[in-house]
Amino acid sequence: MAQTKLDPIDRKILSELQDDGRMTNVELAKRVGISAPPCLRRVRTLEEAGYIRGYHADVDPRLLGFEVQVFAMVGLHSQAEADLVAFEERCRDWQLVRECHMLNGEIDFILKCVAPDLSTFQRFLTGELTAAPNVASVRTSLVIRGSKDTPGVPFDVVEERVAQNI
Repeated sequence: MAQTKLDPIDRKILSELQDDGRMTNVELAKRVGISAPPCLRRVRTLEEAGYIRGYHADVDPRLLGFEVQVFAMVGLHSQAEADLVAFEERCRDWQLVRECHMLNGEIDFILKCVAPDLSTFQRFLTGELTAAPNVASVRTSLVIRGSKDTPGVPFDVVEERVAQNI
């Protein structure tokens, strides 16, 4: 299912599920204006096509004892594809790394890390991240507070783009 093949109902389904992935199929069908069986078929098709990558609970890390959040900017010695892939694979194994993004520019990767305390993060930083093969430099920034954390995409912008292409 290519992006241009999504109709308004598919986009509405995605928007509604992005806002509340726990609603029942009956409630979703009501919100998008179709009956439950075709709504479920559409959701399954969107899942199979990869538009819906999964469902999860948005847990509060601080309530679970993860008081420290850090962004680590990582520079590598080599940007050869094999070295980039090796670093990405290593990041998948590090439990404190919650996000890993390859960047264009002076920094090769930015990592979002969580830890219960600074000592735990410092042990990870010096014992694993900076010691990893091909890591040339690491700069870190401790998060003081977050003011916005909105997953997904802004569907009003999607609808504007679709309307302009008609």
